[in-house]
Amino acid sequence: MKKILLFLVALFFGLFSAQAQETYLFAQRDSCELYLDIFRPTEGSPTQLDSLQKPTILFVFGGGFIMGERSGKWNRTWYQLLNDNGYTVVSVDYRLGMKGYKVGKGLVGALKAVDRFQLSQDVGVEDVYSAVAFLAEKRETLGIDPDNIVLAGSSAGAIISLAAEYGIVNGTAKGLPEGFNFKGVMSFAGAIISTSGAPRFQKAPCPILLLHGTADKAVQYKKLSIAGKGIWGSSWLAKDWEKKGYDNYCIYRFHESSHDVAAYMPYVWDIEKAFLEQNVMQGHARHIDAVVDDASLPRWGQLSMDDIYSRNK
Repeated sequence: MKKILLFLVALFFGLFSAQAQETYLFAQRDSCELYLDIFRPTEGSPTQLDSLQKPTILFVFGGGFIMGERSGKWNRTWYQLLNDNGYTVVSVDYRLGMKGYKVGKGLVGALKAVDRFQLSQDVGVEDVYSAVAFLAEKRETLGIDPDNIVLAGSSAGAIISLAAEYGIVNGTAKGLPEGFNFKGVMSFAGAIISTSGAPRFQKAPCPILLLHGTADKAVQYKKLSIAGKGIWGSSWLAKDWEKKGYDNYCIYRFHESSHDVAAYMPYVWDIEKAFLEQNVMQGHARHIDAVVDDASLPRWGQLSMDDIYSRNK
């Protein structure tokens, strides 16, 4: 239990706030103001690979749609790793749609709350689109190329990230520059929530990296649905893309790992680096489906939906 509590603190609160290099207001909502932080590459780090500019990483934090912060110390460790390798990081706020919402116990309780979960996913996607639009509008001032952005997310942030790409591919995205798409998506323990049946990509998405624990009880690894309402996880998405012949995605299945994978960003840099350099920058249609069984990776214990939402007040 102590390890689980530590994991909750690390994943959701980031331990302590980190000092951002730059902070900007990117959207004003009725309920709140939304900010983004920019962390620039470390001086002297390689910002290009074979004359190709490295993408900006737009990160969406986790926290069950009830808590979290864009630049917590835990995430900042990963940002520093990216900065040291020549990548700019932009971390963003989004509205927390489940905050204060009562979720019943177990899987039944989660399914009964699926409409609210979908709303939370959708407003998060809207906020990510607003951040992209802001970066596009301020491209000259900020020096960030909006056509070279990789979207990355952890847990709830990974759900938002996958749903954001889904909206673009299926033509439902609003508020983005014309013809925009992400250069890639990295999902750490993500899924897509739907109340209108299983998600169906109308065409191949941008390059996607999926990382998920096969024993995850917080965000479904396969799928959980009743009457067309539910959540479709990384394994289901990969199977659907394989059937359709989409070949520019990689899925890493962490054997018997729980929701720990949502916090693996600093620990699996070799996987991320290969994806960013080969799938995204060099444009290789690299299709990998791998099982990872690595005892050296940290494990904080099983985290369930009840663990998350019993603290939602």
